[in-house]
Amino acid sequence: MSQSPDIRPMSVGIGLREVHFSQVLEQQPHMPWLEAMTDNFLFPTRERETLLTIREHYPMTLHGVGMSLGSSDPLNREYLSRVKQLRDDLEPAWLSDHLCWTSIAGTYLHELMPLPYTEEAIGHIAERIMKVQDFLGEQILVENVSSYIRFHHSQLSEAEFFAAVLEKADCYALLDVNNIYVNACNHDYDPLNFLATVPPERVKEIHLGGHTETDQGFLLDTHGSAIAEPVWKLYEQCLQLTGEIPTLIEWDTDIPSWQSLDEQAKRAENLIADLGKAS
Repeated sequence: MSQSPDIRPMSVGIGLREVHFSQVLEQQPHMPWLEAMTDNFLFPTRERETLLTIREHYPMTLHGVGMSLGSSDPLNREYLSRVKQLRDDLEPAWLSDHLCWTSIAGTYLHELMPLPYTEEAIGHIAERIMKVQDFLGEQILVENVSSYIRFHHSQLSEAEFFAAVLEKADCYALLDVNNIYVNACNHDYDPLNFLATVPPERVKEIHLGGHTETDQGFLLDTHGSAIAEPVWKLYEQCLQLTGEIPTLIEWDTDIPSWQSLDEQAKRAENLIADLGKAS
């Protein structure tokens, strides 16, 4: 690869989706880094070859949904081997997945299912994260997920659970600020308490995305709209705790023009710059 995988702390990237492949290849618009969805490129396809070509011009990260870290199923070694091969070919700055489970009895649900916040669950998922890290030969990032149910068995807050997993597994956090806001509204807690609980030294990346308010009054993490104003405000407060952290604009449905994504990225860049001036 001709491009260093290093990603600057104050930089803001965009989640690369196939709808923008041609534009990125032909115009090579300025963007500090890009993030690709791991699960879309695990097999030798034309799209994978295109991704590798784009990688020659941009630093990248990989973000997956298929490790099923919280499942009771055995870790899928075939899946992890494909992830490892993609990692070796693409040379991303880092890999990430989600603090959830996505499979049961070998069936994949294509949903990010939450876990009960218990000591037993902490031990279970931390052990699996450590096995994945041993297999890949590197630390990974895990992302806090949005949720729409609560478990009676939970003994901890979501933030306490998340922080405990990070420490026990010795992994990093991909902090999704929109997910924090969505869960805080849906489950009636203070999002600032969440931010104050997560150890800032573990946070390696931040995600910003959009959500949708349902007719029933709760929020859905849809990644299909512009980032909401309360989420921008929470992001500012997050930066005050974490410092300058690489941030990604994530948009997965009803994907807009590259220019629209770039405008969101520039707004995040300005907030990071303001933080630097104030410090």
